Amino acid sequence: MQSRTPQGAEPGPTRADIDTGPSAALAPVVAGARRRAVRDGDRQVDTAHLLHSLIEHEPEVRAVFDGGPQLARLLGYLVQRSIGYGLQWRSSVEDSGAVPVVAAAKETVLSPAAAGAMEAARVRAVLRGATLAGGLDLLAALAADRESRAAEVLRHAGVDLDALLTRIETGAQVGCEPGR
Repeated sequence: MQSRTPQGAEPGPTRADIDTGPSAALAPVVAGARRRAVRDGDRQVDTAHLLHSLIEHEPEVRAVFDGGPQLARLLGYLVQRSIGYGLQWRSSVEDSGAVPVVAAAKETVLSPAAAGAMEAARVRAVLRGATLAGGLDLLAALAADRESRAAEVLRHAGVDLDALLTRIETGAQVGCEPGR
């Protein structure tokens, strides 16, 4: 059988490679976000759940923030979510317009904005030459959707979203490859 790939061309990742769900690096993040949503009594995993879990599980994500005080403020807002800060979000669907809203499922599913962030992280990974998204890909996607709950939490914690995205793109955090 002849290959359809032109001679000398490197085949890129297939749609199946990209759409197999969260990468091994992001699977614990998504699982942690699901547990948090269930514990909080939320019907959907939203972008703030993803952000909280991402910070807990990914050292390179923690390293991208401007030191301890900013990270402490951010974690403070995320922890407050379950005791009141996020109550305005309870029983509502997070929809920043990233993807169409789908019918409710019996299990805790990703909100439309969270699903959009996961897809944006996958696309970002492919653009940098990887087949699977990592923590910084997801953080960049969360920060880029200015209407998401994660972006709202980041802003309330004093994080400059443009500066955060620049640090992610330039690899300005300790021990990280640029653009990762």
